Amino acid sequence: MRPILLQGHERSLTQIKYNREGDLLFSVSKDHVINVWYSHNGERLGTYHGHNGTVWTVDVNSTTTFLVSGSADNKAKLWDVSNGTCLKSWEFNTAVRAIQFSEDDKKILVVTEPRMGFPATVQIFDVENIDSDPVIFHPEGPKITVAAWGPLDKDIVVGCENGSVALMDPKTGKYIMSQKIHEATLMDLQMSTDRTYFITASKDKSAKILETSSLEVLKTYVTDTPLNSAAIFPKIQEFVVVGGGQEAMDVTRTSSRQGKFECRFWHKILEEEVGRVRGHFGPINTIAIHPDGRSFASGGEDGYVRLHHFDEDFFTFRFQI
Repeated sequence: MRPILLQGHERSLTQIKYNREGDLLFSVSKDHVINVWYSHNGERLGTYHGHNGTVWTVDVNSTTTFLVSGSADNKAKLWDVSNGTCLKSWEFNTAVRAIQFSEDDKKILVVTEPRMGFPATVQIFDVENIDSDPVIFHPEGPKITVAAWGPLDKDIVVGCENGSVALMDPKTGKYIMSQKIHEATLMDLQMSTDRTYFITASKDKSAKILETSSLEVLKTYVTDTPLNSAAIFPKIQEFVVVGGGQEAMDVTRTSSRQGKFECRFWHKILEEEVGRVRGHFGPINTIAIHPDGRSFASGGEDGYVRLHHFDEDFFTFRFQI
């Protein structure tokens, strides 16, 4: 399994995302640029310019017509995927930490962070009427670091700085239930294909799978390094992939082997580690798996996206109990 190295960013990656078909891969980083790549060969298709700060988050709708991005320049932007035109720019009081299209592509969820006296907000925009005012909520409690729409957009799943996960009602902004599941900050939250369960990654060196409706912890994967990202295989194999590594500021004092900058494959059901993929020279910040489960990509602090297509023996592999 030889990786394709995507060199399109000058600074560390913050998020990568496949579109629904999996033919395109979008990547954002701290260098203000959004890149889009062909996922089968790693060729760069184009870039989206317009942000003036770190782009923290990106999402693409199910028909790959619109792209949304959120940045530390206090702006969220809506783009035309095909030609790179910025269709709309929204300005906020603080940085945008999470952004996502709803399952029916009609709404956009935006989460901004609390800073300089401004409270955190959760805002919902209407895509079909982009000039209308958003629905704005001011959630109480710990700072929200990650968020995603639940099944059929009936609720919003949020992950917080104190390691808790909560369900929010998108109509009222009130928390339906909350559960403390990690001991440290949640760094990533990715839904399963049908959104009935999701995986979290935390600085407390563990990843967990939770049921969306009850927030019950179903599986736990404990590693020996802080985790920044975790993703679930959609089909073919019952695996999850987690990645992270030592804090970026400590990297200069350790070799890449000691830093544990690997993508770790765990059996989803048996909670056993089955393999690792090395390659990055710094912590892995973000992981995405192709919708058909035949390849995966990881983005690191080193500024590279590594795109891996699995060999045939991966698809016939059976874990021995």
